[in-house]
Amino acid sequence: MRIPTTLKHKPVVVTENYSQVDGRLAGNTDAQGLSLGLAQWNDRGKVDISAKVWRYTGEKWSRQSEELPLHRVLDLSILICRTMEHFREAYRFENLYDPTNPQIDRIGLQGDAMTVEVCTANEKINEDIKLFNQALSDDGELIGERLRALSAILKELGY
Repeated sequence: MRIPTTLKHKPVVVTENYSQVDGRLAGNTDAQGLSLGLAQWNDRGKVDISAKVWRYTGEKWSRQSEELPLHRVLDLSILICRTMEHFREAYRFENLYDPTNPQIDRIGLQGDAMTVEVCTANEKINEDIKLFNQALSDDGELIGERLRALSAILKELGY
């Protein structure tokens, strides 16, 4: 299925077979494609690049399709990686985190640092964190494959 090119997001680089590689949902997903292109929120004279997940309901392109600035995609990747690192050692804590110090890390970025912490405002955090840890473990092979691919590409780029 071809990603639309007549909408506000203007695709430049696309993955139109994403439905075949969408993790555990491969072959049975509404996420049909990914694109990098010109952001739909661009104003005259200002051009931003965004990443977009294209969802298709079977009848039309969904308004639930997500568009993110590239730096947010990378910030999410940083958050995923740091979270995975935490859970490698989380078994040391009774509830998979230290309730007296729920902060996992502060990662320096432009102007400040991104704080990564366990969400203690969640009233069911002790239950939810165990479910999260199990799901992360269950998807370990799936996520690991993508991280290895990303690592190799980052090395090629000199990072």
